[in-house]
Amino acid sequence: MTITSAIGKGCGKILDGIVYVISVSGVNPNVLTFIGLLINAWAAYLFAVGKFVPGGLVVIFAGLFDMLDGRVARGTNQVTRFGGFFDSVLDRYSDLGVLIGIQVYYASISRYFYVVLTAIVMLGSVMVSYTRARAENTIPNCKVGFMERPERVVLVILGALANRMAPALWVLAVLSNVTVIHRMVYTYQEAKRLEDAQLRSVPEHKF
Repeated sequence: MTITSAIGKGCGKILDGIVYVISVSGVNPNVLTFIGLLINAWAAYLFAVGKFVPGGLVVIFAGLFDMLDGRVARGTNQVTRFGGFFDSVLDRYSDLGVLIGIQVYYASISRYFYVVLTAIVMLGSVMVSYTRARAENTIPNCKVGFMERPERVVLVILGALANRMAPALWVLAVLSNVTVIHRMVYTYQEAKRLEDAQLRSVPEHKF
């Protein structure tokens, strides 16, 4: 067993233990989701006042709740359609709240270029989720592109802990919007393929 696999196994056991304790306590998974939102709001405040390293640590802590709510829901047979919807909506609030905190910080030090850059990151963040949701009303699946939510959160954490948020924002701004374009192109190709297949399946009428 390698060191990384041992660490992963150990962390998995810790998570399983936490899930078990929460499960027997009877806490609703949606409550965990809401607590995660509140913790991200705390991180947003820390970012807004320029405390990037503590803010990054708080985002990591919030990520724990993001992992726990789904595990608890599955472990206690409380998986519901609304739970998935609620989790997705609050994830968007969490993501945008953290970015608003960063935006407030740059506005407070009159770095207006980075205020705009953060706004572009916010647009990309929302559109990555929206393009997938909208595409999957048209085609069966649209899980393409690199910059999904976990990657975005990790980049924010790395930028915060290294106290180098500006480079992280550049990467987020570019790759988030590249992911949106990728999903648009993929949806066009898949929709056209499905339409062509449907046309081929319609028998020709002979008169």
